[in-house]
Amino acid sequence: MNATTDIPNALDDLSLLLKAASDPLRLQVLRLLAQDSYGVSELCRIFGVRQSGMSHHLKILSQANLVTTRREGNSIFYRRALASGFNCAHLRNELFVEIDHLSVSDEVEDQLKVIRAERVSSSKEFFNQNSEKFRSQQDLIASYPVYCEQVSELIHKTKLPSQHLAIEIGPGEGEFLAILSQSFDAVVAVDNNQAMLNKAKVNSEQQNLSNIEFILDDTSNIENFVDVNSVDLIVANMVFHHVPSPANLFSNLARILRPNGALVITDLCLHDQNWAREACGDIWLGFDPNDLSQWANNANLINGQSIYFALRNGFQIQIRQFEKNSNAPIAFSRK
Repeated sequence: MNATTDIPNALDDLSLLLKAASDPLRLQVLRLLAQDSYGVSELCRIFGVRQSGMSHHLKILSQANLVTTRREGNSIFYRRALASGFNCAHLRNELFVEIDHLSVSDEVEDQLKVIRAERVSSSKEFFNQNSEKFRSQQDLIASYPVYCEQVSELIHKTKLPSQHLAIEIGPGEGEFLAILSQSFDAVVAVDNNQAMLNKAKVNSEQQNLSNIEFILDDTSNIENFVDVNSVDLIVANMVFHHVPSPANLFSNLARILRPNGALVITDLCLHDQNWAREACGDIWLGFDPNDLSQWANNANLINGQSIYFALRNGFQIQIRQFEKNSNAPIAFSRK
């Protein structure tokens, strides 16, 4: 296709982009979608808009390639689209940069807290009711032996600032804690469910692992018990699809990592197996690798090594390594 025939398409895309960016509410939606994905009903609650009106705004944003969708069971969630790959990509990037400088109103922030609390409550309720059978249900998707060797090897090949402190988020029954315990001076296991944390603690005691601290928390206040810029390695195996806001978790974990420290994530690639919600309490049906990369970038983390492999049951695993940018702003330690 020659440049002349490209001109109408470029003008059409520019027109759609400018139209989408001309409404204050649509700009607020784009600001919100930078850090998380939300369903139409959630966006209606956040901004106090009727569903018909919100759907209209989202359609305009979608036509301008500013948002994209993903299906989570019977619900459609919206997220901000990657700017590359479209006409006017530079202008889209500049628009996102300007939008991200906008502040979020107190009213919107209050609604966000309510929605996040509802997601946390739903996750906690599932684990409270299913802690005894969670292992067998999780094994239906990806059992620990499927990925433990690859995760261990990736960590072994990761150059860390030191071997002083490692944290595992959501340790399950504590199998991987034994590997971390052998390699680090101190290990912290963090889980938001007491029953699951007790299982990990019993498992560790049976193996005489004496350098592990167990903390009951949902990581939203992780700086209350771990100093910023103090952690060499953070591991999260099959955890991110259970948390209410993966983007916020990236930001929280990035703050406590030391410069050049690493975050290693094992999780599912995007899938459409809705039964995983009821069987395993999943909030998200896996992740597009680009989403994890974007959230990491927003948190001043650099993409490192990646491992992808398919399972016989049709699921695909991604093991991702992210490194804290040594040039990232230094946060202040808690007193």
